[in-house]
Amino acid sequence: MSQSASLNTNPLAQQLRLPNGSMLRNRLAKASMSEALGTYDNRPTLGLVTLYQRWASSGIGLILTGNVMIDRRALGEPGNVVIEDEADLPILQKWARAATDQGAAIWVQLNHPGKQSTKGLNERNIAPSAVPFREDMAAFFDTPQEATSTEIQDIIERFGRSAAICKKAGFSGIEIHGAHGYLINQFLSPHHNQRTDQWGGSPENRRRFLLAVYAEIRRQVGADFPVAIKLNSADFQHGGFTEEESLATIQALVDAGIDLIEISGGTYEAPAMSGTLQEQKKASSVAREAYFLEFAEKVRAAVQVPLMLTGGFRSAAGMNAALASGAVDVIGLARLLAIDPDAPAALLQGRDSAQRVRAIKTGIKPIDLMGLMEILWYSLQLKRIARGGEPRANESGLLAFVKSLAMSGWGTYRTRRLRARN
Repeated sequence: MSQSASLNTNPLAQQLRLPNGSMLRNRLAKASMSEALGTYDNRPTLGLVTLYQRWASSGIGLILTGNVMIDRRALGEPGNVVIEDEADLPILQKWARAATDQGAAIWVQLNHPGKQSTKGLNERNIAPSAVPFREDMAAFFDTPQEATSTEIQDIIERFGRSAAICKKAGFSGIEIHGAHGYLINQFLSPHHNQRTDQWGGSPENRRRFLLAVYAEIRRQVGADFPVAIKLNSADFQHGGFTEEESLATIQALVDAGIDLIEISGGTYEAPAMSGTLQEQKKASSVAREAYFLEFAEKVRAAVQVPLMLTGGFRSAAGMNAALASGAVDVIGLARLLAIDPDAPAALLQGRDSAQRVRAIKTGIKPIDLMGLMEILWYSLQLKRIARGGEPRANESGLLAFVKSLAMSGWGTYRTRRLRARN
């Protein structure tokens, strides 16, 4: 089959029009991964430009950035990029053009970590309620303080301001990170949110924060700028956010005008995207590849908003089967693009990547159960690409953990020192 013929018949290669009228050139998206490629005072770097040029050159339709924080006082890890003013507008423009000049859309994923920030990085961590991490994780994460009403309002306004700056810089859209146990997910979860005021209690009150964030972003960027959300299907945590509440939240977001929903699941304490939890899935789910396809089918039965599904895809056939089912509209790839940044070029022609995503293990059981290497190991590969090099698909998990631990410790120290000077 010729390349032109395969592109005509390959569902992955078909365009997608979003509700606001903007167009994605195909159905492949690079999902968000932790990059930690900012400076230790949280500014973007030219390494991000190099990395995103590489991804955009693969022909992929949509690129979602890694976590971009909205407040320098609330970092998730050393090296996070923070957008809270226009001081870095020139390099933000270069970052945006790295993708858009090659025809790819690039959306900034905006986030606030809430309690999910490692010990010592921030002066204090806030969350909906002062709920500690489980005992085996308490050595890594402090118990947060309950956010005040004034702090909640400030965070809402910061999301809107950061989104407006991203639009001015030339990015194609925004994704709100409402999954994986970060602050918005914490507000949605009855486990983390034990408030009795307007921001907690009933499911309607617990999703009030997310809807306020969305409304403020929409107010500042306008109706024609794409705004998406990454949302958990469930937290997979006792007393956490359930599928039923997720469906109700999705309906509220669709009613409010959201342009795309990316379905995911889990938190730091229950990492659904890691191989550990997915190894327990039944054989029929494994055969369909995607981790959350059954939930996507439930969403599709309820609403017609464009859906993006990330996690578990291994082959072009599996991706095209998910699209052909009508349950999803966009296929999200993350870890594969850290070990094969050129994979979309093959997939768009109906061919599989030569690389295979594998579970990364250190041999240290508590570390492996937390799923941390699904972040740390892949971040190292992204750093290599950002330097103009190639990833090392066979790098030792234990060696990567030792490197990452040293880098994180040094990064935390430097971040705190730089903050103290300012």
